[in-house]
Amino acid sequence: MAVLADLLDRYRPADAAEEADVDRVRRLLADAPDPWTRAIPLHVTASALIVHPPTRRVLMRWHARQEAWLQVGGHGDPGETDPVAVALREGVEETGLRDLGAWPDAAIVHVVVVPVNAKGDEPAHEHADVRFLLATDRPGEARPEKPDAPLRWLTVPDALAATSEPNLRETITRAARLLEA
Repeated sequence: MAVLADLLDRYRPADAAEEADVDRVRRLLADAPDPWTRAIPLHVTASALIVHPPTRRVLMRWHARQEAWLQVGGHGDPGETDPVAVALREGVEETGLRDLGAWPDAAIVHVVVVPVNAKGDEPAHEHADVRFLLATDRPGEARPEKPDAPLRWLTVPDALAATSEPNLRETITRAARLLEA
């Protein structure tokens, strides 16, 4: 858990709400033997907004369960503890983009605790989502991992319009600032 703790130590939350979410993640790291396990009601996930800096576009993925256009990402596999590695693995699996790399560096771009509704045998729970930016040089190679999870390259304004999730809108806005720099 040292990698995530170090990333959090270097991260500065943007406001009081995000600071509260970061504090919850820090408490989770201190209290849970495995903060990534799905067996606890609040667990760490890692996600990323994939960007193509030359065109200032972002890649959105349709998530059927949430019925929304979202970023890529998800749960760590057993033994995974590096959130950047989790976000990269999930990004490759969900998009087929093999050239993904942390952009502009491997720093956290956003931390947010998000509620997840119950489904089937899975009870309602929360994801302590640690978000990054990943970039590709080959946007045309993006391929969905399954037919019900299409991908769309969008301009920042179109990406903002495609999602109604305030926390993802914030992540997109933060990415836009870096893409414009």
